[in-house]
Amino acid sequence: MTRALVIGAGVIGAATAHRLAEAGVGVTVLDAGGPTPGTSSATFSIDVTHLKTPHSYFLLNQRSAALHRELEQDIHARTGAPGWRHPAPLVQWGHTEDEQRTLRTRAERLAEWGHPCRTADPAELRTLVPAVDPASCRATELVVHDEATWYDAPLLARTLLDRAAALGADIRYDTPVTALLRDGTRIRGAEARGRRFEADHVVNCAGPGAGRIAELAGIRLPLRQIPGLVGESVPLAEPLRAIVATPGVDLRPAPGNRVCAISWPVDALLDPIPATQVPPEADLLSRCAAVVPAVRALGGTRVGVRPVPEDGLPLVGPHPQAPGLYTIATHSGVTLAPLLAVLAAEELTTATPAPELAPYRPDRDTSQPIRDESLAVMSGHRAEAG
Repeated sequence: MTRALVIGAGVIGAATAHRLAEAGVGVTVLDAGGPTPGTSSATFSIDVTHLKTPHSYFLLNQRSAALHRELEQDIHARTGAPGWRHPAPLVQWGHTEDEQRTLRTRAERLAEWGHPCRTADPAELRTLVPAVDPASCRATELVVHDEATWYDAPLLARTLLDRAAALGADIRYDTPVTALLRDGTRIRGAEARGRRFEADHVVNCAGPGAGRIAELAGIRLPLRQIPGLVGESVPLAEPLRAIVATPGVDLRPAPGNRVCAISWPVDALLDPIPATQVPPEADLLSRCAAVVPAVRALGGTRVGVRPVPEDGLPLVGPHPQAPGLYTIATHSGVTLAPLLAVLAAEELTTATPAPELAPYRPDRDTSQPIRDESLAVMSGHRAEAG
């Protein structure tokens, strides 16, 4: 039996382990933390297809979003497990003319690409999102994505790991990898907790730690670590019924009538090493309350570290300098996890390159200007803060 060692039990690692186990591969998953995934439990996790450029990358995200639906339906039919997808409209607005122009231009591009979105009068806020204070919107128009989705990322990871385990996968937590095993030039496994785990393929799905794993093989991944503060409100009397994206804060529904929030302006102020500062929770809360007055307290916050490739596009594939090692590292991993896992599993089990992954190889030149629009938005706020 072919054996694969998957490093990382977040959404990317869980999806990959599931697909490999389905293909009959003997899978072991090693994760440095506990059963609650690291970055996968501190993420805004909405379908971000509408923010993806260039067109080929938009199509990759669109295809993966469709695969989310198919995967959820299949697992529910087999096991009765609850779904992790939550369809909800996405309502956006800008305050300045430049912000509104950017949204309008993006909406026009998306219409050309066949992605459903529309402009609407701000008066429609009362119907679309009754919890939002209309006075918080100073725009002359809204952009509405009626078919958007938010994901319960921790539930997604747990569900896929449970399915992988049911298919024979060995899931090990609190097992940080400290070395990679070699047979000549080929990577043949990893060492963790003083134990050797041998495998035919080592799949690096360690998220923000993927760069460290690559370094153990003598490889540099063009990957940055960018922190983000994610807050969750205490339960509200009435649920938020839409995803809301504003210049100062983004909000979405969360399980238990809660609201999940992130703020690009707040994240831009975070230190590169999150532990070196107290997260600006009060700033995040005030931004939430300005849009949704019912949010009067945060029930908890977490700082997640995003693994962000230098050009914004995924890093997926083998390493010519270290045969036996395969990397899957990406920003927007929740959206892309189902499809990247399918394509990676096919490559690993058939030794046939997937044409869809050709633009995303880890050894490509990433020195070109930023190509992914969502990364450009993030980088723009960080540049302003700097």
